[in-house]
Amino acid sequence: MNKIANRQVICDELVCQALLDPAIFVLTSDSRGSASMADFVRQLPDQFIETGIAEQNLVGIAAGMAASGLKPYVASPACFLSMRSIEQVKVDVAYSHQPVRLIGISGGLSYGALGMSHHSLQDLAVMRAIPGIQIVLPADRHETKKLIEAVQHTCEPIYIRIGRNPVPDVYPDDRYAFAIGKAVCLRDGTDVTIIAAGEMVRGALDAALALATEGVSCRVLNLHTIKPLDEQAILAAAGETGAIVTVEEHSIHGGLGAAVAELLVQNKPVPMRILGVPDEPAVPGTSADVFRHYGLDADGIQCAVHSLLERKVTRL
Repeated sequence: MNKIANRQVICDELVCQALLDPAIFVLTSDSRGSASMADFVRQLPDQFIETGIAEQNLVGIAAGMAASGLKPYVASPACFLSMRSIEQVKVDVAYSHQPVRLIGISGGLSYGALGMSHHSLQDLAVMRAIPGIQIVLPADRHETKKLIEAVQHTCEPIYIRIGRNPVPDVYPDDRYAFAIGKAVCLRDGTDVTIIAAGEMVRGALDAALALATEGVSCRVLNLHTIKPLDEQAILAAAGETGAIVTVEEHSIHGGLGAAVAELLVQNKPVPMRILGVPDEPAVPGTSADVFRHYGLDADGIQCAVHSLLERKVTRL
């Protein structure tokens, strides 16, 4: 079982990069502990900026640093980074096209017991609606490492959303090809495609493995990049499997499922099911409990696939 959280992977990778590049800075909003940035602060105190609980200032300062040729990485709770500072993200970062790396920590339901104020279930929707910003949700520690390596070489603004706790590995190691904007087919199949991102990917794989024992052939796409969308992979999956289930740690409105549905309804309509949090304040509890409540765990995904395949057969 993996014991390394994605936030620690980001810190470790940034320490390695920043030791070689004095232009790299990390900024936090009274969240160095939540972001697991203690090692970075200890080794590179002159490349660290603490703004306090002032997310708007945090993003504005980072945008100014980027405009000056520096390489700022912002680490702040996703629920606050995506809502309190959204004007600065829209204008100072995206519209001004400043290569700020926005890292939303403890995203989705990571702060499960703290309720709606700390749940981050609208961030993908609002970020998707802003032109000029990439959105990526790494699935595990290996993909997080690959992502931070890739981000080092991009000049695009980017929003990275990660969870709080260690998650089970999706990949055995980091020896695989990774590119922002390119989905990864983790498992091929012919009956249905499960599309997931972030922490939901492991559950999608587990559901596909269970369905295989029942004779259901599931393709699993890790759609780690929500924007830009890998349209080719999604359209191919729709054409070759004829049914799509999307799974996300987000509201059912405006996130991964919406992005996939918007593409398919205009190009290749197929039976589809969007799994996420319904239009209500999410119930409080541990992440696992809330996932189970809303059918976002492997069992829930498996049930959704069965239901969708019944519709697919009826349609045929």
